[in-house]
Amino acid sequence: MHKFFRWLLIVGLVLGVLLPILPQFVWSFAYNWFFPSLLPQKWGWRAWLYLISPTAKVGEAWLNSASLALAVVILSVLIGLPAARALSLHHFRGKRVLEWLIMAPMIVPGLVVVMGIHILFIRYGLADTFAGVVLIHLVPALPYFILVMSGVFANYDTALEETARTLGANEWRTFWYITLPAIFPGLLIAALFTFLVSWSQYITTVLIGGGRIVTLPMVLFPFISASNHPNAAAISVVFILPAIVIFIFTARSLHQEASAMNGLGRL
Repeated sequence: MHKFFRWLLIVGLVLGVLLPILPQFVWSFAYNWFFPSLLPQKWGWRAWLYLISPTAKVGEAWLNSASLALAVVILSVLIGLPAARALSLHHFRGKRVLEWLIMAPMIVPGLVVVMGIHILFIRYGLADTFAGVVLIHLVPALPYFILVMSGVFANYDTALEETARTLGANEWRTFWYITLPAIFPGLLIAALFTFLVSWSQYITTVLIGGGRIVTLPMVLFPFISASNHPNAAAISVVFILPAIVIFIFTARSLHQEASAMNGLGRL
């Protein structure tokens, strides 16, 4: 019965991820598709041929989006990991205020935040730069990372770390061999959320990047506005593909982690 519900959950997740993509995939090959026809009246490769053409700049936009998201993930780990640990395992004056400030970007409308920061970025030469876009992506992405990792550290026991230090392990070896394996599943999920938040940013990239840093959402939006369904669908498939790959990789990693823990539990 347990296996049945587990497979039912997996099938549900797969269908929940793949079914919304299926119409976009069909649209990307549609040359003519009018209501009330269930399938396109005419099929074609026009949208995909446009995607691989130099004028589309989809490849450049994809690389920019991936580079920005990876940079945001790396900075989120460097900043958010110690912050989440401190918020979860330590008590200090002003902790509640600090927690509220960290989560404020999730509450305040993003456009308001970006408009205020844009002025400072212009003053300090960060506007229209890759570094500026990375920093502005951190504003909405970092709170998600800290929120997930705070939950991980809330259930974390430091007894093994203390034991390792008493046996002579330094801080780096303790983190690498004790802390990291224990928090890795949560860290993977936090990195996934952070990557996807950065990957999907549009308004922040347009305002801070000034049109010089072109990402996939910026390439996609004009086709949606112009109701060019085939091109918009093809770009949407390319846009969502990394999210699917990350989802499958994360699910597989977490499944292997759970299997290993179950094996240890039997021993």
